[in-house]
Amino acid sequence: MNIDLLVTDCALLPVPGREPLIECGYVAVGAGRILETGSMDACPAAAAAIIDGQGQLAMPGLVNGHCHAPMVLFRGLADDLDLATWLHDHIFPAEARRVDAEMVYWCARLAAAEMLLSGTTTVADGYFFEDEVARACVETGLRCVAAQGVLDFPAPGVGDPARNIEAAARFIERWQGRDPLITPAIFTHAPYTCGRRTLRRAKELARTCGVPLFVHVAETRNEREQIAEPLAPSPIGHLAALDLLDRDTVCVHCVWADDRDLDLLAAHDAAVVTCPQSNAKLASGRAPLTAMLDRGLRVALGTDSAASNNSLDLFREMDFAAKLHKVRPSDPTAVPARQLLRLATWGGAAALGLESGHGTLVPGAPADLILIDRNQPRLQPWHGPDLLVYSGPAACVRSVIVNGRLIVHERRLLTIDLRETCAQVRRLALE
Repeated sequence: MNIDLLVTDCALLPVPGREPLIECGYVAVGAGRILETGSMDACPAAAAAIIDGQGQLAMPGLVNGHCHAPMVLFRGLADDLDLATWLHDHIFPAEARRVDAEMVYWCARLAAAEMLLSGTTTVADGYFFEDEVARACVETGLRCVAAQGVLDFPAPGVGDPARNIEAAARFIERWQGRDPLITPAIFTHAPYTCGRRTLRRAKELARTCGVPLFVHVAETRNEREQIAEPLAPSPIGHLAALDLLDRDTVCVHCVWADDRDLDLLAAHDAAVVTCPQSNAKLASGRAPLTAMLDRGLRVALGTDSAASNNSLDLFREMDFAAKLHKVRPSDPTAVPARQLLRLATWGGAAALGLESGHGTLVPGAPADLILIDRNQPRLQPWHGPDLLVYSGPAACVRSVIVNGRLIVHERRLLTIDLRETCAQVRRLALE
C-alpha cells in the first residue's frame, strides 16, 4: 500500500453525526483517496509525507450546497433589503455593469480561498462565465460542482437568451471528465426568470449529459405570482408539472414549501439545499427543515452568496441553522447538532449527487479532510462534537486536504497568492 500522506495522533470523526469519535487515531491517504483510518495502535509505519495531528481533530471537509462565488464582489453592497428590492434594484444592475470573465475569475478565487480556510472542501456553485469559476477552483484546490447559469434574458457571457441552453451544453462538454475537482452542472435561476421551454430544455440537457440541475424555487411568499403561466398552485408544483423533478434535481431554498410540495419532492426523490442565513437576512422566511428531514429528503446546507450572507463560513451556517429551527415551535431538541454535522458533510454530498462515501473518512472515499486545532480556547473544554456546531471553529481550521493534496497547512493557503487575489478584488470593486 503506497501512502502519500499520513495524519497521525489525531482525534478522528470518520462519519459526522453517525460514528463515535476516535480519540487517538490516524488517516492514511493515497491516490486521492482515503486508504484506511483507525486507532494509532494500528497506524502504518511509513508514508511519503506525515502530518503530526496531536491536539487536532480530523474530520471530513464541509460541503457547501449552494453558492454564487463571484458575488463576493458585492459583499455588503446592499444590506438590509427584501429580496425583490435587493435583487432588482441593486444586484441585477450591478451584475450588468460589473460581471465579466476577469471579475468572475478573481472573485471566485477569493471565495474559494475563504471557503477553504474555513473548512469547506466542496462547493456547489451557480453563476455566469462558470468556466472561470471552475478554473479558479482548480487553481485554488477547491472541489466544485460548477453550474452554468441560465436565464431567459440577456445575461453575462450569454447576450442572446435564445442561446442559453447552447452555452450550458458547451460548458458541460468542456468540463465533463476534464478534472477530478470539477463536476459540471446546469443552474436555471428560477421559474420566474426561466420560462417553461427553457426549463424543459435545460432538464433534457441535464438528463442527456447525466449532470445535476439546480434551481432556486419557493424562496419567497409571492413567487408563484411572478411565474408566467404557472401550471400548478405552487412553484414546486410548477416544476413537477414540467417533469423537472427527479433524483438529479436540486431545489434551492424551498422556504415556502408546504406539505404538498414536500410530498412532491419526496415522491420524485429531488434534493433540497437550505440557506438559512441568506433567507433570514433577506426576510424571505425559514425553510421547513424538520418536515423535510422527517420525510427523508436529501438536504444540504448552503451559504448562498456573500452578497446575501456576507460570509461563506459553513460552520457559522450550521450554528445559525441549529438555533433558528429551535425557536419555532420552541423546541430545543429540534435539528440537533449531530444532524447539522451530517447535512454539512456526507448528507450534503448525497444531496448533490456526489459519489458514495463523499463527506466521510471511510476507506475508498475521496480524501477531502480538515484538521481542527482542539487546543484553541473556543474548543476548550472538549465535551464532544456538538462544539463543532455551536462554537464556530472556522478560525481553528489548521490544515485542509482536498483530493489527497495538502491545500492549507498551519492556516496558510499553499496554492495561490492570497494577497494578490485580495488586491485584484479590491481593484475590481473600485472600478
